[in-house]
Amino acid sequence: MTAAPPTALAPTRAHVHATARAVLRTARPRQWPKNLLVLAAPLAAGSTGRDGRGPADLALAVAAFTLAAAAGYCVNDLADLDRDRRHPAKRTRPLASGELTVAQGRVCAAVFALAALALAAAVPGWAFLGVLAGYLLLSGLYSCVLKHLPGVELAALASAFVLRAVGGAVASRIPPSGWFLLVCSLGALFVAAAKRSAEAELLGAGAARHRPALGHYDAHRLRPLRWLLLAATVLGYLGWALGTGSGWHVLSTLPLLYALLRFDRLVDRRPVARVEDLLLSDRRMLAAELLWLLAFLAPML
Repeated sequence: MTAAPPTALAPTRAHVHATARAVLRTARPRQWPKNLLVLAAPLAAGSTGRDGRGPADLALAVAAFTLAAAAGYCVNDLADLDRDRRHPAKRTRPLASGELTVAQGRVCAAVFALAALALAAAVPGWAFLGVLAGYLLLSGLYSCVLKHLPGVELAALASAFVLRAVGGAVASRIPPSGWFLLVCSLGALFVAAAKRSAEAELLGAGAARHRPALGHYDAHRLRPLRWLLLAATVLGYLGWALGTGSGWHVLSTLPLLYALLRFDRLVDRRPVARVEDLLLSDRRMLAAELLWLLAFLAPML
C-alpha cells in the first residue's frame, strides 16, 4: 500500500490545525486568569491546606474550573448564535463565523465538561466535585435562561466568581470566613455591574438586540449601584483586615481602594466589551494591584 502524497495530506492537516485553533479560541484563553480566584481562600488564610496534598489539589481545582468555564463558553456561544452573528465583535467567534459547526460545538462542550468533572473527582472527598457540578449547572442555566432576566443575571454572573473562590477553599480544606465570602460576593457584583454598564454604553440603543436584559439597564443608572458596591467591598475588606490583626493587611486597603476607583473610572472613560481587560491594561491600576499584593503577602513572608 503506497503512502498518500504530501499534497493530499496537507489540506487535512491544515483543517485539523484550523479546527484546533478555533476550539482554543472558543475556550477563551484570555478569560482563564479568572480561575486563579480558586487561590483566593488559601492566600487569605496564608496556607495551602492542612496536609501535603494542598498544592496538588489546588492545581487540580484551577484546571477543573478552567475546563468547566470552557464548557460554559461553548454552551453560551451555541445559545447565542443568532445574536452573536449580528454583534460587531462577537460575530468573529468560531461558532458564529462558521469556523466550528454546531455539532463540533456540542462535542467540545461535552468533552470540556466531562474532563472538568474527572479532574474534580480526583480531589479527595465529594465537596469539591459538588461545587464544580454546581458551577456547571449554573453556567448552563445562565446561558439558556438566567442571562435574559435583568438583575437575576447579575447575581448569576457574580455567583460564578464566588463559586471559584469557594471551590478553592473546599479543595484546600480551608473553611472560608464570613468576611471572605462577603468581600468575594460584593466584589463580584461590582465587576458584573461594571461589565453591564460598559456593554450598555458600548452598544448604545442597539444593546437590547444583542442581549435582551441590557434593554433594562442604563449606564448612568448603573453608576450609583457600582459606587455602592465599590464602597461596600472596600468596607468589607477593611473589616476582614482589622480582624486579622495585621497592620499590613489594613494598609493593603489603600491600594485596593485606588485600584477599584481607577477601574470604575476607566469603565466610564474607556467602555470595552471585556472590562476584565482593563485590570491588566492600565499602568496605574497595575501598580496599585502590585502594591496591594505586596502588602497582602507581607505578613506571610
